[in-house]
Amino acid sequence: LMSSKSLGLELSPAGFSFALASGGKLPLVEAGLALPFAPGMLTLSRREPNITDAKGFVAQLKEAHLRLLTRERAVNVSLPDAVGRVVLLELEARFRNREEGLDVIRWKLKKSLPFDIGSVQLDYQILEEKENGAVSLLVSLISRPVVTQYEELLVEAGLEPKLIDFTSFNLYRLFTPRLDLAEDGAFVSYYQGTMTVLIFNGGVLNFYRSKDAAGEVQHLFREVNSSFLVYGDQFPAQAVSEVFCMASPGDAESFRALVAEASGMEPVLLDLERMVRQGATLGLDRPGMHALAGALGAALRSL
Repeated sequence: LMSSKSLGLELSPAGFSFALASGGKLPLVEAGLALPFAPGMLTLSRREPNITDAKGFVAQLKEAHLRLLTRERAVNVSLPDAVGRVVLLELEARFRNREEGLDVIRWKLKKSLPFDIGSVQLDYQILEEKENGAVSLLVSLISRPVVTQYEELLVEAGLEPKLIDFTSFNLYRLFTPRLDLAEDGAFVSYYQGTMTVLIFNGGVLNFYRSKDAAGEVQHLFREVNSSFLVYGDQFPAQAVSEVFCMASPGDAESFRALVAEASGMEPVLLDLERMVRQGATLGLDRPGMHALAGALGAALRSL
């Protein structure tokens, strides 16, 4: 049974955030906070454990959870996309069960990954089953040493990690009610220094790209522009009908203009405050609410 409340946690090199939400047509954010990590406490890697100061990490999470004043300990987690891999995979034939699917995916990917497929935790979602029997899959991979360290330290902090996902997909989840109305739409986000582009055709995800784009505006422009050019080359017959974007309140308008120039389309700037409600005592301003976005998207997985 789904709980009436759900707790989300986002982790990044800059810091972490908790968000406690309850359900409804517009989810209610009941509690939340965002705090910085000491420099270097969390260093992103696809191969090695990310947390360099386990004791400090556990202490900070314990203290922050106490400040939330909640009994909820089961937590959904957002991890930066850069700690794992996301692959869109086409298979020529369907499989009989989930285990067979995992075996087929491991076989297909073992030569294309920069690490041993046997040391990877893998999950997948079927995006589309085609009439000819082929299937389109969204595959997420993360090194076991990386995810195991996160899980073990969260447990040590008194939490119960439940669902773990990459931040870009939890950001998408925040705006699903609006984005699902555009079957051939693109979602471009700039969050925590990372640019992500998700493009859908007929409601099915068929392009994903996530890059560290912190720093110069021109670098960010090149990454967004390159994503749309690559998509056009890969799928020349599939036009993007709408573009949506999100960024922090301070960067939102300039990012919208950048995406417009890079994509050649006028994007819709998404507003997090239209998708959720705040508890009466929370009192977060727009930047404060935006700082909870990754954690809030994770929380919504269980509502």
